[in-house]
Parts: sequence; structure tokens; C-alpha cells
Amino acid sequence: MDGGIGRSLAAAAAASTPYSHRPWMARVGAAAPAGEKKGLKGIVAGGITGGIEICITFPTEYVKTQLQLDQKTAGRAGGTKMYNGIIDCAVKTVKTNGFFGLYRGLSVLLYGSIPKSAVRFGAFEQFKKYRVDERGNLSPLNRLLCGLGAGVSEAILAVTPMETVKVKFINDQRSANPRFKGFFHGVREIIRAEGVGGVYKGLTATIMKQGSNQAIRFYVMESMKDWYRGGDPKKSVPKLVVGAFGAVAGAASVFGNTPIDVIKTRMQGLEAHKYKNTWDCCRQIWVHEGPAAFYKGTIPRMSRVCLDVAITFMIYDSFMELFSKVWP
Repeated sequence: MDGGIGRSLAAAAAASTPYSHRPWMARVGAAAPAGEKKGLKGIVAGGITGGIEICITFPTEYVKTQLQLDQKTAGRAGGTKMYNGIIDCAVKTVKTNGFFGLYRGLSVLLYGSIPKSAVRFGAFEQFKKYRVDERGNLSPLNRLLCGLGAGVSEAILAVTPMETVKVKFINDQRSANPRFKGFFHGVREIIRAEGVGGVYKGLTATIMKQGSNQAIRFYVMESMKDWYRGGDPKKSVPKLVVGAFGAVAGAASVFGNTPIDVIKTRMQGLEAHKYKNTWDCCRQIWVHEGPAAFYKGTIPRMSRVCLDVAITFMIYDSFMELFSKVWP
């Protein structure tokens, strides 16, 4: 009887205790809908951000991919070096295919960038919801883990098929008689020739790339924002400052994982059959082209990524602030 009365009194006391004094209830009860809504906002804001960003930065992505596919002839049967650098690649492309030749494959990235960014930011917001402390801050380790989770999610759900088709499109333009007439025709031809697995080439390398990419970017970005705010998550960060932080985060990710990006590109090209797997691709590049080949396309990738990440975070933060006002 005494035990029953004790439990009843405890339950009554808990019921009368404000949520602010019951963090475990706030997390599973009142905070859950808000967290879910923020995740949905992250998906929508991320999708819009991805579409705008890729239209601005695609030419640098095109040049980067062409330079990574450009193999040295030494020791490589059938390999042909077509370009002598960034400017040469851009000039030859415009001369041969016109200015819009630099946008070859844009439709692929445009179709893919919207879901990619939606998955990336939506996943980050979801992971963040479960890892923040009572003030709404992430610890350094949790920043890394949330970014890693976002990168792996986007690699599996969006990036691998999108990147595979994009690389094949750009690689196809290098041939004398390109066979892909458009996005849907290209996808249909790839699946007809190689099956669904044909658009999932380089999955391991892509997971490694995107996982490390977002782990580095979100870690640097969240750390710099936290430093600017002085630990107060509600303090606003000016958009130009967000852009500067984004550029730094982008540069850090380029230096950290360009070798993985080169391997991924080779694994997704039209000559991917030369490699048994990701590790064999890595070995062949090292043996036939030397360690410097792992940093092919670094400069154009740096210019694209710094601009990309700066723009992305500025647009994303702007939409999230807008949604907090019109989508309470």
C-alpha cells in the first residue's frame, strides 16, 4: 500500500513538473515534433539550395572532371592526354562545343543536386537533434559524427547514381561520336548495357568521399559558428561571415579528400572496367601515374568547392531563417 501511494505521489509530482525541469520528457515529448519539423525544413531548404548552387558552379565541376579523366599516355594503353591545364580545357571545350559545352551534364547534376542537398541537410538536422546538449550545442566529436552520417546518407541515397551518370556523360563527350543524347536517354542506355548496378559504380569510394567531405565541412563550419557565437546557439551569424566560414570548410575538405575524389571519378568513368575494385584503381594510379595523380584537378576543384560550400551554407541559412518566420 505504502509503495503504491509512493508511486502515485511520484507520478503526480512528475505530472506537475514543468517540461523545462524534465529534460528527458522534453526530448521524447515536446521537443520531438519541433525536431521533426526542423528536419523537414532542412530537407526543403537543402533541396532549394542544391538547385541554385549547382547552376552557379557547374563549369568548374566540368573542368575538374575532365582533368581527372585525362590520363597520361605513359604506361597506359589507349590513354590520351587532351588538356594542358584548366584554361586549356575550358578554351578547347568552348571552341569545340560552344560556351554551353561547359554545362554538359548539368541536367544530371541538377536532377541530382536537389535530392542530394535535401538528404544531406535533412540527415544532418535529424542526427543533430539526437546529439545536441541541453543548450542546443554539438560537441566537437558529435559535429564530426553528424557530418559523417549526413555524408554517408547522401552517398547512398543520391550521390552515387547521380555522379556515375554525370561522369559517364562528360566522359562520353571525349569520344568522336558521343552516344548519349540526353539525361534520360543516357540513363536508359547505361541501365540497358550494365543493369541498375551500372549507375552504382564506385559506391565504396563515393561513401568514403561524401562521408569524409561532410564530416570535415560540418565539423569546421559548426566549430567556427560556435566560436563566433561564443557558445550561444541562438546568436545570429551574418551571411557574409557564414560564406567566409563555408569557404574555409570547403578548402579543408578539398585538401582532406581529393585523392578519394580522383579514385571515385576513375571508378565511374567509361573505362572503369580496367579496375577490379576501388583498391585496384588506387594501386594502378599509384603504379602507372605516380602519387601526384591523386591530386589531379585540385585547383579547379578548390575553386568550385570553396564557392560551392560558401554559397550553399549562405543560401541554406537564409532559407532556414525564413522558414523559422513563415513556417513556425
